[in-house]
Amino acid sequence: MTNPTLSAGLRVAPDARIDLHTHSSVSDGTDTPTELIRQAAEAGLNWVALTDHDTHSSWEEALAAAEDVPMNLLCGTEVSTNLNGNSVHLLAYGYEPGGVLDQMLAKARRSRITRAQDMVDGLAKDYEITWEQVLAQTQGDGTTVGRPHLADALVQTGEFPDRTAAFNGPLAGDSKYYVPYWAPSTPEAISAVRDSGGVPVIAHPFSVTRDFTLTDEEIALAVEAGLMGLERDHRDHGLAERQKVAGLAERFGLFVTGSSDFHGDGKPNRLGENLTQPEVLQTILEHCATGVYWAEQRDWV
Repeated sequence: MTNPTLSAGLRVAPDARIDLHTHSSVSDGTDTPTELIRQAAEAGLNWVALTDHDTHSSWEEALAAAEDVPMNLLCGTEVSTNLNGNSVHLLAYGYEPGGVLDQMLAKARRSRITRAQDMVDGLAKDYEITWEQVLAQTQGDGTTVGRPHLADALVQTGEFPDRTAAFNGPLAGDSKYYVPYWAPSTPEAISAVRDSGGVPVIAHPFSVTRDFTLTDEEIALAVEAGLMGLERDHRDHGLAERQKVAGLAERFGLFVTGSSDFHGDGKPNRLGENLTQPEVLQTILEHCATGVYWAEQRDWV
């Protein structure tokens, strides 16, 4: 799908500073969508993408803030997916809400809640934590509940000094307290994003913080399903990982992005610490069905 308005002539400025991966308090960030948009402007960004986990419920507030600042905004979602038993995060930009993708997101959010409750039940045997304390870390019913909220509850009760310590301890993927949650297969999610008019990009595909590595064959499978890009420049990628992404992108005809994966105070990642090239954003925007706010035009395009 091609966005006819963007294809007609609107161009991303060649010196634009672009961060395409951020989270608000609607998922596991600590800033509201409004606060995030304002901080993006203060950080000197020209474009920011809001990509909360498994939801698009932050888009409306973000748009209002983008109009007020003003700030160029690309709406998206970081979709939880599963590939051969491993968790793969998929950035979905500019898709039309509704349809199969929304059904997948809703099912994942429901599973996340059940999973979190099960983890709290296990943790409560050894730590001071309750489900009510976890809910107190969220922004209400619209929040995508995840392990960061459990971590924040453990920090608040004094069990751990910060999120990182909690994740390195009882919230680790190999911990006896860990419980998996449902997620669509990566190819299914990619296909759903494309069918919804969006642009799918695998986030931090070779993160050094994970205990598995995507194979070339798995990347090829994703490309066959409609993958369009790979996130290369990310703090969880060293030089070797960035070179690997670049090689795969060239091999499969994908674009590469760079971003902060900003979570507010939830992670040390800072807005704009990694950036996407303007010509890459131009390609993304030209393939988005919706979700693009162009501040100079004061309207969606």
